[in-house]
Amino acid sequence: MNLGLLIIRLAVGLTLAAHGAQKLFGRFGGSLAGTAQMLEKVGLRPGRSYALLAGLAEACGGLLLAAGLITPAASAAILAEMMVAAAVMHLRNGFFVHQGGWEYNLVLAASALGVAFAGPGAFSLDAVLGLSWSEPWGAVALIVGFMAAAVVLLVRDVEQHLEAAGGTPQQQM
Repeated sequence: MNLGLLIIRLAVGLTLAAHGAQKLFGRFGGSLAGTAQMLEKVGLRPGRSYALLAGLAEACGGLLLAAGLITPAASAAILAEMMVAAAVMHLRNGFFVHQGGWEYNLVLAASALGVAFAGPGAFSLDAVLGLSWSEPWGAVALIVGFMAAAVVLLVRDVEQHLEAAGGTPQQQM
């Protein structure tokens, strides 16, 4: 089981860390400005702030998951980011990734969450530091991840409704 958890942590964590590096550092064909522009188009404003948050959630969450360090926090960050990405970018395209769907987001989020429920295993920094995570911490990661995603999506929806009503959120207040 420990080797299996290590393989999952490394595959998911390093994949997300690379994805975050695209946004934060312009690596692997990405850019913070391009991500910000895309997020503005789907109603996440200011786009640069949301792009920075997404990049940090992916890069930091991914590296922490890969290392098996503070595993529930890593899983919560990944879950939140993948839920927001699925909701604002992919949900309307259906399930399958070849059509721009949300299956990839689901696999990454579920894998991270599964590790949070199982614990990172013996081959992790958490184990080296004597930190023990188990099912209750998986539930915490689930709740925190859902709440963080819900806040982002709620703020987006409120801003979109205010704009549709004829003003910016600041003008409505």
